[in-house]
Amino acid sequence: MEAPEEKEAQVAAWLKKMFGDHPIPQYEVNDRTTEILHHLSERNRVRDRDGHLVIEDLKQKASEYESEAKHLQDLLMESVNFSPASLSSVGSRYLNALVDSAVALEVKDTSVSSFLSAVNDLTSDLFRTKSKNEELKLELSKLEKKLTASLVLEKCLREDLKKTELQLSAERAKVNNRLQNMDFLKAKSEESRFGIRALEEKLAARGMEASLSHQSLVELSEKLEELKQQTIPLKKKLESYLDLMPDPSLAQVKIEEAKRELAAIEAELTKEVEMMEL
Repeated sequence: MEAPEEKEAQVAAWLKKMFGDHPIPQYEVNDRTTEILHHLSERNRVRDRDGHLVIEDLKQKASEYESEAKHLQDLLMESVNFSPASLSSVGSRYLNALVDSAVALEVKDTSVSSFLSAVNDLTSDLFRTKSKNEELKLELSKLEKKLTASLVLEKCLREDLKKTELQLSAERAKVNNRLQNMDFLKAKSEESRFGIRALEEKLAARGMEASLSHQSLVELSEKLEELKQQTIPLKKKLESYLDLMPDPSLAQVKIEEAKRELAAIEAELTKEVEMMEL
């Protein structure tokens, strides 16, 4: 493990190398900044070393290619006494085009079979690429349709949600209004109940009979209505007796009985009415 002083020296040397004649920016010197800058300097050193190795490799390959080209040129000169310098301008263009095509097609030589094989490979790649593009277009079309349907569905859902919120708001307002009315009616009912109780207490203090209380009057009214309903069939029965002609004496007896029964009921009814009027 390197000592802190050694790391600081390496960092200072690296910064001086990086900034050259320009002043080094001021920074706080502590263990953390020294460690970070030392780590950066190491990474920079490794990157420079890798770059230098790549450059050297490329230089070596370039030298090898130049040697191979010179060898092929010498071989061409010895076999057919041909030199690229002896070509016309058109021939030079054709030769350059042939070389560029060979480089572009990455063929091992400039023979016709090599070019045809490379062209066939490119044609196959082209067909595969076109087929892949068609598949992608079809998939894209499906996705666009799904996206359109999703957008339409989302729009419908948003509209339904908006309508639901409006309906919910209206229903909430109705419920609140009903609750307010219910509270008002409860308050009024309670107020009326206390008022009735107070009035009953006042009337009781003045000597009013219990039979004239509100509850008693309600019961009497119900009884009165019941008696009225009972008189209806008796009146119908009396009318039927009035229509009888064969035996006047018997009919007269029945009529008198019905009249007495009706009179009793009417007397009771009158009594109940008089009590309610009090």
